[in-house]
Amino acid sequence: MQDPISQRLAQCYTGVVHDVMRGMALRDFTFPAELRPLFPERRLAGPAFTIEGRVDPHADPHETLLQWTGLLSKARPGHIWVSQPNDRVVAHMGELSAETLKNKGVLGCVADGYVRDVEFLIGMGFQTWSRGFTPRDIVGHWLPRAVEQDIRIGDVVVAPGDYLLGDRDGLLRVPQAIVEDVIARAEAAMTTENRVRSAILSGVDPQQAYLQFGKF
Repeated sequence: MQDPISQRLAQCYTGVVHDVMRGMALRDFTFPAELRPLFPERRLAGPAFTIEGRVDPHADPHETLLQWTGLLSKARPGHIWVSQPNDRVVAHMGELSAETLKNKGVLGCVADGYVRDVEFLIGMGFQTWSRGFTPRDIVGHWLPRAVEQDIRIGDVVVAPGDYLLGDRDGLLRVPQAIVEDVIARAEAAMTTENRVRSAILSGVDPQQAYLQFGKF
């Protein structure tokens, strides 16, 4: 279940939130464009539950699965699973894991790497952002290193509890400390955009509309 902040953020879109944060002189809050969602038409908004991992080609297969299922047990309802696996070889989300997270109330997944069981993920409607797909799993290859600590994806540092917003255009990080301010500014900007849109549709010159409303 989404908290009120997540619900309000989900009513915004990444373009306007980006412009608000740029106007606040913030930097490095846009995730790599190569991360794409399974459901581009659906927005994903909520606080981050962060995971970081490491490749260990000599890892014991049983230990990798013990560690992975332990991670799933720690996931927080109403949050987004955000993973920096430091790996571009195996899948870091799949059917049974997604079923587990969905049943716990996790809103979706962002993995800076690959995922698998895509048909199942689509069938269950679990929003998953990734760089692509592979059938290969983590067994004997990968272990978690940290949970609920700062992680880096591209230029973006995500702290536990920071908010993420994703839509067809891409994915943004909103610092937890200023998320309500950002949302309020985005809501105001969307109201202004509606006025600009109405002016343009009524035949107002675009430059005149920009000068009148201060936004375009």
